[in-house]
Amino acid sequence: MAGLSGKELEVVSFLELNDKFFFTRSDIKRFFSNYNELTVFLYNLRKKGRIIKLTRSKYYLVPVKAYNGHWSEHPFILVDEIFDGKNYFISGFAAAHYWKLIDQIPARTEVYCMRRSGAKEFFHHRIVFKRLRKHRIKDFERKEIKGHRFNIATKEAIKKWLESRE
Repeated sequence: MAGLSGKELEVVSFLELNDKFFFTRSDIKRFFSNYNELTVFLYNLRKKGRIIKLTRSKYYLVPVKAYNGHWSEHPFILVDEIFDGKNYFISGFAAAHYWKLIDQIPARTEVYCMRRSGAKEFFHHRIVFKRLRKHRIKDFERKEIKGHRFNIATKEAIKKWLESRE
């Protein structure tokens, strides 16, 4: 991992001291004189492996304590941050593993949402987005992991889903 410039160190220190590992452009725009300078700054940090882009406006700061830039965050927390806690729920084998209905650790996390489809890889974990209409986003609970809340399909819905796969 490449070294950090003075401004990069200032911004990264500010974010870490305020425990803002998930941040937006508006959180750090006070350090820059214009939009272009901010964009170049974010591009350089992404190139150095210090931040990961989650959405158009949201980023994840890899902590300084990460060994050689390798770090992982729980996939459920990442998904919640991507969707700002609204209009999604986690389902599939990841939810079955969470509810302890299966022992196998899932290789991917299935997310049902309204505005994304396809697959994306974050921290060597594949997240598959499946699109649903608003009236179909139901049968989920709000749970907490590592002090962060997320939406996950109910245990009954996952049991029914597992039975349908047999």
